[in-house]
Amino acid sequence: MSNWLKKLGLGLKKSSNRLNNGISDIFTKRKLNDDTIEELEELLICADMGIAASTKLSTQLAKRRFDKDIDNVDIRTALAKDIEDILTPCEKKLTTDTHHPEIILMVGVNGAGKTTTIGKLSKRFAHKKVSFIAGDTFRAAAVEQLSVWGERNNVRVYKGPDGCDAAGLCYDGIQEAIKQNDDIVFIDTAGRLQNKSGLMDELKKIVKVIKKVIPDAPHHTLLCLDATTGQNALNQVKTFKEMVNVDGLIINKLDGTAKGGILVAIAQEHPTSIYFIGVGEGIDDINEFSASDFSKNLLDLQ
Repeated sequence: MSNWLKKLGLGLKKSSNRLNNGISDIFTKRKLNDDTIEELEELLICADMGIAASTKLSTQLAKRRFDKDIDNVDIRTALAKDIEDILTPCEKKLTTDTHHPEIILMVGVNGAGKTTTIGKLSKRFAHKKVSFIAGDTFRAAAVEQLSVWGERNNVRVYKGPDGCDAAGLCYDGIQEAIKQNDDIVFIDTAGRLQNKSGLMDELKKIVKVIKKVIPDAPHHTLLCLDATTGQNALNQVKTFKEMVNVDGLIINKLDGTAKGGILVAIAQEHPTSIYFIGVGEGIDDINEFSASDFSKNLLDLQ
């Protein structure tokens, strides 16, 4: 087993323990019938898989023909396969070789891990010339944190004075990236959802000025989500998709929650490419999303 699969298994331990203990409680010495299916559906909802996915999964399970001596491993194996089927359409790889420079706009609420994710991804793209634009101009701490990641990964950070116009900064930063012949530009942004209209206006303005420099940019708009927020992450997907053209997700902090099922809810209700998942704070604690690996680890089948 690879180091990442071990990390993923450990990272999903809280989620898998909650699910697997619940499945054992439901099916130990009991048959697959209407009562146990109903209990399973409630368990899946409590694991943040959402009503739509939980109903679909329990209905599919009810249609299967199991032997009389069914055990929880049979249930978990069947469930993992059905979860993988829901997640597979969202398993996509992030392409960064189509444009030069490739402009990647990072969005999400404060605390979702945008700045840390930019730092982690820059290491993955260490073979390319990368730069950062510190577009969260309202939080000095965010600019500082991005600068630290820049120093750590030998990446240039384009920043302005506290409170400066974020859109103007992005315009100048992209111009500089073109001059410097950068391959990839990550743009960090603010995430103050308390004032949804203000954030929407700012993001639209940033996108507008980016297009003034490069008409088909941003080439990727990635939404960072904090898995510990559970169903709230589902609402964030909906809200940010209404604001900007989100083409992919990065799910962080899966190691700190029992709510790993939220990926299933998102895939069922707001299907969106899931490019990466994070299971820790370390620079290597992020990897491309695999529906198969995630489903098996969620049901502790690795």
